[in-house]
Amino acid sequence: MLQPQIFKANDIRGLVAGDHPEWNDAGAARLGAAFAAAFELAGREFLLGRDMREGGLELSRAFASGAMRLGADVVDLGLASTDQVWYASGATGLPAVQFTASHNPAEYNGVKFCLPHAAPVTPELLERIRELSSAALPDAAVGGTRRKLDTLADYAARLHALVDCTGLRPLTVVVDAGNGMAGHVIPAVLGPLGLDLIGLHLELDGSFPNHPPNPLEPANRVDAQRAVLEHGADLALIFDGDADRCLLLDERGELIDPSVVTALIARSVLAREPGAAIVVNTVTSAAVGEIVAEAGGRLVVGPVGHTRLKALMAEHDAVFGGEHSGHYYFRDFWGADSGMLAALHVLALVGHGSQPASALAATVPVYPVSGEINVVVADPAATLTAVAAEFAGDELDWADGLAVHGAGWTVSVRSSNTEPLLRLNVEARDDATMVRLRDRALAIIRGGDR
Repeated sequence: MLQPQIFKANDIRGLVAGDHPEWNDAGAARLGAAFAAAFELAGREFLLGRDMREGGLELSRAFASGAMRLGADVVDLGLASTDQVWYASGATGLPAVQFTASHNPAEYNGVKFCLPHAAPVTPELLERIRELSSAALPDAAVGGTRRKLDTLADYAARLHALVDCTGLRPLTVVVDAGNGMAGHVIPAVLGPLGLDLIGLHLELDGSFPNHPPNPLEPANRVDAQRAVLEHGADLALIFDGDADRCLLLDERGELIDPSVVTALIARSVLAREPGAAIVVNTVTSAAVGEIVAEAGGRLVVGPVGHTRLKALMAEHDAVFGGEHSGHYYFRDFWGADSGMLAALHVLALVGHGSQPASALAATVPVYPVSGEINVVVADPAATLTAVAAEFAGDELDWADGLAVHGAGWTVSVRSSNTEPLLRLNVEARDDATMVRLRDRALAIIRGGDR
């Protein structure tokens, strides 16, 4: 079983549990065969990793069996964070597959793909996999091989080579793995740094018994906020389910906005490479562009989504990229995203300086924002057209959904890549303007919810 709605803009995600599952082991086997055919893998190897979600082992084995029927050879990474899989692809030069549903609830699972050297898949290639997956498995199996590969130690060594975390001042750091894959990699990556680590929910558990694996939701940050205050911590790191995203809290337990993190890392890397390109998405704060300009960098703006940002990283040879969702991309990590690598950069900035994290973050201007407001609508395209009509006298940009630009403000409305939602983000230079624009846009969006 493979329902068509599991094919998203950047990857595959769908329900595997509950009363109405959208795909299962048999569907995963067809996906594996489609992947092997689309990537022309007969007689060639590919990497296969998975997160800790319930049923992930069975789904990944079914996928492998389908690929092996077409002669593909499987290199089984076993349990791995998504950025660990990207590392393995970069280091070996092999295409890779990661079984994960990222931040989605426990009843979901999914698949992320990459080309050799962690390069992003194209929409055309994803569409080809979708088309081929509708075919039945071949009767005659060619019979590929399977071997195991443990990359955790080498992955950690790569991250340590990219960020100098030696000689840090004493730091107490809360780490909330959310029962996700960060719990798998934290001992290898953060363990050797001499930090006083306060670990939360480090046990791998795909049922997510403590809180859902989405750190963008404020309720899912409460445990880390409490631990920061209880332990007088300098910083908190909160990861999503597959540990490719990281959100950070300062010593007060307050969120360091991902746009601020982007600006801080951009400023740091541009000090070493002035003039380099920095990639952001369309809903990143305008403050990032200001910091990049001050640091002598070049800002490149692209659509939301990891495959699109990775493609822009390669196209512009960008040294770094960041998204509002907590994804951070690094040229020296094959242009791929790594929440753990971003965390190391911020740890180095805090640990090599004398300022608390809040003071460091305060060096980046923060403008009033609405936060991401999600609204389910019956007809997203018609609703976007209605919003455009409402703001017809302003500058309209359709590069990624609809972005409306005015004097010191932006209204962004775009369809989710993974859920049936419109996402509204508003930023302005003062609270009154932000609230007015937010409410004006929401009136149109919610008016279209019929």
